[in-house]
Amino acid sequence: MIRKKKVIGILFVLLVSLVSIAKAQQYRISLLTCDPGDELYMAFGHSAIRVLDKSKRTDYVFNYGTFNFNTPNFYGKFASGKLDYMLSVSTYSDFLAAYHAEGRAVREQVLDLSPEQTQYMLEFLEVNYMPDRRYYRYDFFFDNCATRIRDAMDLVLGDDLVWNDDQKVADEKTFRNLIDEYVLRMPWADLGIDLALGAVIDRDATPQEEQFLPDYMEQAFARAEIQGDGPTRPLVRESTVILDFPKPDNSMSSINPYWIFWLIAIGFIAITFIGFKKKKLFIGFDIALFSILGILGIVIFLLWFATDHSATKWNWNILWAFPGHLVLAIALAKKNLKIWVRNYLLAALILADAAVVFWIMGWESFHPSLIPIFLVVILRTNYLYYNIEKYKPIKA
Repeated sequence: MIRKKKVIGILFVLLVSLVSIAKAQQYRISLLTCDPGDELYMAFGHSAIRVLDKSKRTDYVFNYGTFNFNTPNFYGKFASGKLDYMLSVSTYSDFLAAYHAEGRAVREQVLDLSPEQTQYMLEFLEVNYMPDRRYYRYDFFFDNCATRIRDAMDLVLGDDLVWNDDQKVADEKTFRNLIDEYVLRMPWADLGIDLALGAVIDRDATPQEEQFLPDYMEQAFARAEIQGDGPTRPLVRESTVILDFPKPDNSMSSINPYWIFWLIAIGFIAITFIGFKKKKLFIGFDIALFSILGILGIVIFLLWFATDHSATKWNWNILWAFPGHLVLAIALAKKNLKIWVRNYLLAALILADAAVVFWIMGWESFHPSLIPIFLVVILRTNYLYYNIEKYKPIKA
């Protein structure tokens, strides 16, 4: 009797397995890669997973790149790195309609998964879509809409997945280099990103780390193979262009910080020269300059020390855009000069020089448009240090 129950149990398990495999064979799983768009939040492209029921009953897209605008304190959480993204599900037709409306190309890579692997992926997505599992703490470089899919493939396929990164042409790029490829056409956004992100992104990214960008993950999927569960085969069975639109225009806007900052620098050089000749400081320009730099420094300080963002640490822009510059601006606006101001000017000059050294040594890559701003800070701190006591009364 016990043997009979055991046999029945084994047969039941086999039957369930066969049903699961048969069910898995009805599904086709693929990676969708979407081109960048014209807005900053679209600038890096997008990745999603398509799950097609071959019987045509369902066709869904699983998307790790969504968030809820109705989240309490949305902007505060976004700024502090505490905003949770979530896995959402939409119909394939709705997904395509959105990208068609935005004029963004969409490509599909059908994955050559075995029935068992397909079933595992389906279960993985179902579990991750549960209300208590669908939310995750977003990190642009290490935990985003693309890396979540890459990590899912690593989990589902395990050692059977071989990325073949050795086939990648040797071209080491830092994280900053990688994002620059997408925002050079948006010079103000590029400047803002370089001001906000610290030296932690100036290291070379490994081939797997490059997959935080959808285009790079698409290339990695094309190189990858499945080994160990039968004959070695490519991870991608077939590739198709679903929506085809021209790539975004890569030409830089004519209103950009490169020439504007040089214009500002030329203005300060002229002011300094005229001031030297006429024995004047024109200190109002310095009050405006150091006020802006001080406010920028406070933002950099808060991003470094008061947020959960991993990429805003060790930001050496703080050397030239220092929070204390705001205090300097206030002191310069006073009728009488405090004794400490001259010493502070010397310290500010040294900090700005140190920023240049950090750049030359490769400890952090600053935005190229900042060169004239560095020159302005060095010029004006130097000029004020040697001349401010001649034209402004000192008060202890």
